[in-house]
Order: sequence, then structure tokens, then C-alpha cells
Amino acid sequence: MAKAKKVDAEQSKEERIGFHKGSLAVLAKERQEMQRILGIVEQLMQMHLTELRDLGVDLSEEAEKAKQEGKKKPPIDELL
Repeated sequence: MAKAKKVDAEQSKEERIGFHKGSLAVLAKERQEMQRILGIVEQLMQMHLTELRDLGVDLSEEAEKAKQEGKKKPPIDELL
């Protein structure tokens, strides 16, 4: 009886190890895919920024406006 429990516990431990190793492998692949997508988004943003500069849009002025608008909003702590 004691041997049966030990074998079950050992199998259970092996199953848990396999589960966690499999989970890590899947999450690592998910992270790689997210990084690939982020790279594509960065490239697209750079293309749009370049086009806006070529069209004469002053991006520094737009950034200042965004900063000013951001300062006007109260922190989320105060909203709660």
C-alpha cells in the first residue's frame, strides 16, 4: 500500500513537472510572438512619423499639446 502511494506521488510529481515545463515553453513562444508584433508596430509608427515630418507637421508642437492635456487630468487616485 505504501509503495502504491509513493509511485502515485512520483507520477504526480512528474506530471506537474511536465505541465510546468510545457507551460513555460508555450509562454516563451507567446513572448517571441509579442516581440515580433511590437517590432512591426514600431516600424509602422516610424513610417508614419517620417511621412508626417515630410508633410511639414511639427511633431514637437503636437507632443507639447499632449503634455499640457496630460497635466490637466487629475490622477486616478483622486478620481476614486
